[in-house]
Amino acid sequence: MKINRGILYGIGAYTIWGLLPIYWKALQNVPAGEILANRIVWSLVFVAALLTLNRNWRWLGPALRQPRLILTFTASAILLGLNWFTYIWAVNAGFVIETSLGYFINPLLSVLLGVIFLRERLRLGQAAALGLAGAGVAYLTLRYGSFPWIALVLAFTFGFYGLLRKTSRLASTEGLALETAVLFIPALAYLLLLNQQGTIALGHVDTRTTLLLIGVGVVTAVPLLLFGAAAQRITLTNLGMLQYIAPTLQFLLGVYVFGESFGREQMIGFGFIWIALLVYAFEGLWFSRRKMPSRSVEEAHSLVE
Repeated sequence: MKINRGILYGIGAYTIWGLLPIYWKALQNVPAGEILANRIVWSLVFVAALLTLNRNWRWLGPALRQPRLILTFTASAILLGLNWFTYIWAVNAGFVIETSLGYFINPLLSVLLGVIFLRERLRLGQAAALGLAGAGVAYLTLRYGSFPWIALVLAFTFGFYGLLRKTSRLASTEGLALETAVLFIPALAYLLLLNQQGTIALGHVDTRTTLLLIGVGVVTAVPLLLFGAAAQRITLTNLGMLQYIAPTLQFLLGVYVFGESFGREQMIGFGFIWIALLVYAFEGLWFSRRKMPSRSVEEAHSLVE
């Protein structure tokens, strides 16, 4: 039995995203703002190198002549930058479990955004899942004693980012190039300012830190490329199921590797959201098979080529 390469690409993408807290923890001595600036700069360098190797720059001219496209990607770049900064800061501040909560909530939030902005119809199972997730967030706020703002910032920024990217026509690599290009000048200016002040870590601390900072471009672009390859080879149903790999790994890292506390109140709050995800996942499978009975056998066996 031969495994579909798309499944392997999807597992690879979400596994890298799930293990990223280990990478950010290795840079814990560097401020989150500087890590973010390096991520932007080196991501653009890496993606530009890929586009050059593939001789894939023909899209840029037409894209620059579309003001609406530029405005869309400027907005998505800002959302992506805010998401990256919040995630990096939260991981290194000891909130890995809460970051996982944000990405557990994200698929449910995407459904809600689709209903509000794309006029998609909310099915009964989806409404039940959203209600359960909302109850979980409310419980965590009231019983755990603090509003889970990190999780909600991550969920909302990535949710709206996905909404904007859904309406754009650029592929993932080209889109990432345009987004990092939008953020490149302020990111580079910030690094130059840190260098002038003598507080920059890049090239001024130890070789390991410098290499890790340069490598953020690779760890940013590679999972996106794997994700794009997976999306072309497997059904959206299977791709949607794989997305829970990342927050699950983040959660496990937070509890068992970084030793963050996870008490009874958190367990109950997360439990609501995990049940919501089960309802959402099984409802989606049921609906897709009911809507396309002729393809049910194909989707059931799409793990095998």
